[in-house]
Amino acid sequence: MFITRLLSGIVLLALSLFFVIEGGIWLNAFTFVLSILAFYEMMKALGHEKKSGFLWCGFIGTIAYYAVLCLAEESSRLMLVMIACFTIIVFLTVYVVRFPKYNVSDTMSAVFSFVYAPVMLSFLPLTRALPEGKYIVWMIYISAWGYDTCAYCVGTLTAKTIGNHKAFPKLSPKKSIEGIIGGIIGAAVLGWLYGHFVAEPYSGLESVSWILACISAIGAAIAQVGDLAASAVKRDTNIKDYGKIIPGHGGILDRFDSMIFTAPIIFFLAEIFLFAVKG
Repeated sequence: MFITRLLSGIVLLALSLFFVIEGGIWLNAFTFVLSILAFYEMMKALGHEKKSGFLWCGFIGTIAYYAVLCLAEESSRLMLVMIACFTIIVFLTVYVVRFPKYNVSDTMSAVFSFVYAPVMLSFLPLTRALPEGKYIVWMIYISAWGYDTCAYCVGTLTAKTIGNHKAFPKLSPKKSIEGIIGGIIGAAVLGWLYGHFVAEPYSGLESVSWILACISAIGAAIAQVGDLAASAVKRDTNIKDYGKIIPGHGGILDRFDSMIFTAPIIFFLAEIFLFAVKG
């Protein structure tokens, strides 16, 4: 099990590195595939995968959304908002037409699944498309996966030495306060190291190490919320994993749950940061 998880993790990391480095159409296509799969996984987890009307609306809405995203222009952001709003309107239209076969729970689940997966994941390529985005985008990974690694290491170490205090015993019994604090601090350190040794020397951005450390710490805290939110859905719906597409990990949502939350946060923090630097 460990070997399978390790190997699939390495493959997933290699794919992520390739698509993020390439950016453009490659990253858009990669994120689109993740979004389609994640949308279906969430609909299935909520027990609405057989509502074909909502599934097709979500699929078509995601296709339209990422088609606009491929324009990669500043003006296309407003069109993305329009596509997202129009898709939600279509969900509600299907609800009205199929009433009472489709109820309000089905409708809200479909809207949630669309916003949660395709829309929030789209901030990965949106961040990559920012000025200096090819450097800033890595903060999403540092905040999410860097936090996970540091939290696990610190939690394991403290469990063997000073002991652990459970942070969310009913929701996630294995998560400790020590691990969470260690993960956030660890992510901040990784953000500083990345800023000092990569971003500053190669991007042309000056004196950004501490800013990236703060961004990484905030992103890490949000990553924890994303992870717990995904766990809460699984507990509420009595499922172990969202899927089996990634051997040893589960579904797309099992591996990218924290990134779904960190991507938009890093995007907005980067926008504020870049505005401040340019100002």
